[in-house]
Amino acid sequence: MSELDDDRRYLVVLNDEEQYSVWPTERDVPAGWRAEGFEGTRQECLDHVSLVWTDMRPLSLRRAMETARD
Repeated sequence: MSELDDDRRYLVVLNDEEQYSVWPTERDVPAGWRAEGFEGTRQECLDHVSLVWTDMRPLSLRRAMETARD
């Protein structure tokens, strides 16, 4: 199946490091990830991720860098 033929629904998922991914709704969300609250086509989910994931650094790195500045 090509991406253009993909009519499945997806969730935007988020892990503890605040990294995003998309996951098919018919599958259980994998351990260590949680639904972020957005659902749509694969492309809609990818578009949403591009809007909300503005800092690609893992949360632990952002915190370490913040601590180093203090």
